[in-house]
Amino acid sequence: MGGRGSSSGISLSGKRYGTEYKSLVTYGNIKFVVSLDSNTTSPMETMTKNRVYVTLDQDGNPKFISYYDKDNKRRKQIDLDKPHKGILPHTHHGYFHNENDSKKGAANPTTKERNLVDLVNKVWKERGSNAWSKWKTRN
Repeated sequence: MGGRGSSSGISLSGKRYGTEYKSLVTYGNIKFVVSLDSNTTSPMETMTKNRVYVTLDQDGNPKFISYYDKDNKRRKQIDLDKPHKGILPHTHHGYFHNENDSKKGAANPTTKERNLVDLVNKVWKERGSNAWSKWKTRN
């Protein structure tokens, strides 16, 4: 998981795949990750087709849920922490965040997306707090 080019093993910025994020919990096809630098951004690409990543903020709270396509590129992202024109959570579509959004810039989550948000929060509450505590004490 990482920046552009991660499917080739090296991003455009020269970082090797796997050096930008740390995986803390895996639940089915969902991986909970934390950025290893101070910027909390979701991965642009992955090496696993149709992966779903939950990116945690620096306090260990789910911040983004990102979907990836069959070509390993980000295709949409659910933002969980900041409203967009009063919508929270909200969904952006596209690789670069919102190039495939409507004119209003974001969409209300679909029922399926809301169910995923609920699942992510449940899994993180049940499994993630312990994983986060262990990771934070090492870093």
